[in-house]
Amino acid sequence: MDCLYIIIPAYNEEANIGRVIEDWYPVIEKCSEDSRLVIVDDGSRDHTYKILCREATNRPKLTVLTKENQGHGATVLYGYHYALRNHADYIFQTDSDGQTLPSEFGAFWKRRKRYAMVIGKRMHRQDGLSRKFVTSVLKLTCLCCFHVRCTDPNTPYRLMKAEVLKEYIGLIPKNFHLSNVMISVIYAKKKLPVRYLPITFRARQGGKNSINLKKIAKIGVRAFRDFIRLNASIG
Repeated sequence: MDCLYIIIPAYNEEANIGRVIEDWYPVIEKCSEDSRLVIVDDGSRDHTYKILCREATNRPKLTVLTKENQGHGATVLYGYHYALRNHADYIFQTDSDGQTLPSEFGAFWKRRKRYAMVIGKRMHRQDGLSRKFVTSVLKLTCLCCFHVRCTDPNTPYRLMKAEVLKEYIGLIPKNFHLSNVMISVIYAKKKLPVRYLPITFRARQGGKNSINLKKIAKIGVRAFRDFIRLNASIG
C-alpha cells in the first residue's frame, strides 16, 4: 500500500485540535502501516502542544512535532521536508481550524496516481469576505508575476506525489511565508498534471483567527516583491 503523510500545521488551536485529530486520524488508520498523521506545532502559546502530546499517547500513527514560531508557510514546509525524509509516497496538507472535511478526501485519493497534485477548489466559502478577497488578489498576483492561472493557489487541501514535490521543493526559499502558493505556481509553470476538485470550506470551528487585515496587507506587499524576485529562479 502507498504510504501517506497528512501534514497539519497548528498555532494556538487548543479549541480545535482535539476535534481535528478525531476527524483525520481515521483516514490515516485506513492507510499503510507506515502512514502517519503529522501535526506540527508552530510554537503555540496556549495548550495546543500539551493537548497534542496527550492525544498521541494512544494513537501510534499520530506524530507530534514542535518548533519555534515562524508562521504557516514555514511550518508547512517543515512538515513537507519531514514527510520526504521519512519516505512518504504521498503528502496531503490541510489546516487545524476545522474548516475542511475528511469525508471529501476519498475523491482525492482515488485520483492520486493520475496527477502530480490534486488540490481543492473552495466552494460556497464560509470564511468571510476578507479571505475571499485574499484569494482573488493571490490569483491576480500569480497571473501578473508568474503569468500562470491558478484556480485557488493557497487551498489548504492538497494531495501531492512525494517524488514530484521532492524534485521542486528546493525552488522554495527556506521559511517562505506563502509556500503553498509557490507550489501551485511551480506546478503550473512546469505544466505538471494538476486537478482541482470542489471542496466544502466551513467557517473556523473554534478559537480566533491570527490573521487580520493589517497582516493581510503586509503579507500582500511582501508577496508581490518576493514573487517578482522568484519568477526568474523558477524558469
